[in-house]
Amino acid sequence: MKKILLMGLSACMAASLFFSCSSSDRKLPIYGERTPVEKEVDGKQVVDTIYHTIPDFSFLNQDSVQLTQDFFKGKIYVANFFFTHCPSICPTMQRNLLKAYEKYKGNEKIAFLSHSIDFKYDSPSILKDYATKLGVTNDQWQFVTGSKAAIYGISDKYMVFTKEDPNAPGGYDHQGYLVIIDPDRRIRGAYDGTDDEQVSKLLEDLDVILAEYK
Repeated sequence: MKKILLMGLSACMAASLFFSCSSSDRKLPIYGERTPVEKEVDGKQVVDTIYHTIPDFSFLNQDSVQLTQDFFKGKIYVANFFFTHCPSICPTMQRNLLKAYEKYKGNEKIAFLSHSIDFKYDSPSILKDYATKLGVTNDQWQFVTGSKAAIYGISDKYMVFTKEDPNAPGGYDHQGYLVIIDPDRRIRGAYDGTDDEQVSKLLEDLDVILAEYK
């Protein structure tokens, strides 16, 4: 499973780099499975495409409030998966995501969503303390927790591998991707949150997709 997701996102990033070579008015690609469907337009049968989308969700955030897709309606957001006492990739990944948060702080079209995969320890109060220490001062960046099934189920929809693993550092194995979701809930980019070059690409691509939805 991990290899499948990793290969998929590697291909995504390769595609993203390819598209980055085009003109300044480029658009980001759309990732995930797509299904052709027939529909009637002006009396004619045409083929349309249904893209992979992030489904409805409901998680408890750092303020102990249920957070749903409604919060992100009309917004572009960056999602990732982490846990507060992670001894490996999370500190670097979150510091790099903080760069994006600081760049777009106050921009109502951009939001951030970090899912804790430690459903046992990361309570809302722990997440609140973590967000404050990280430097998050408004609700533009949400930190959420939920049941194991809900968290690990939604990670599959983002195409990010997560797994409870007693042999992994901190007890959890996961990928460090930062995933761009557009207002239509579609995946538009995936970037290694521990790689400076990939984080720079994320910042560039957020400008690109902001121009698309201006």
